[in-house]
Amino acid sequence: MTLFEYDSTIRKNRIICGVDEAGRGPLAGDVYAAAVIFREGTVIDGINDSKKLTEKKREALYDIIISEAEAYCIATASVEEIDTLNILQATYLAMTRAVEGLGIKPDLALIDGNRLPPALPCEGETIVKGDGTSASIAAASILAKVARDRYMLELAEKYPQYQFDKHKGYGTKLHTELILEHGVSPVHRKTFLKKLLGNG
Repeated sequence: MTLFEYDSTIRKNRIICGVDEAGRGPLAGDVYAAAVIFREGTVIDGINDSKKLTEKKREALYDIIISEAEAYCIATASVEEIDTLNILQATYLAMTRAVEGLGIKPDLALIDGNRLPPALPCEGETIVKGDGTSASIAAASILAKVARDRYMLELAEKYPQYQFDKHKGYGTKLHTELILEHGVSPVHRKTFLKKLLGNG
């Protein structure tokens, strides 16, 4: 069964949206989420879990998804919200904002993973490894990943000393060395750095 065929079996005359996030793990930057609604019958070649695609392929699919989707929304939760709420709650917030921001109200949100954001504005269903199962979730994973990567390139220009373009904020050896050398920037998640900085 293809990812689009899977969505057809779930849809049953309902409006479904796929939801996924990007950037839960990094030490810096906002967490991103996207929600995507496709019309019945839409098929886009090459859609898959964003982690299985090359950056070039994700970039190409990003534009196709945006043009083919019946509705889509990309949303974020800020570094401040991550540090205040914790990363799980901030991810829920970004996902909820993505669903709320859709131009069409879905009947059902398919959420990648095994935990349902508590404040969704519609019924929700979790799908473990959903980005490799549902076309809507896979599309959302691509939008969230590409949007976040582009945002990290903007941060790389603003804070060149951290080389965000190379590690996208993840806790690589290079990134941790640069944090220890230059200190913590306004876009670093303070709650993620307690152990590294020896105060957690």
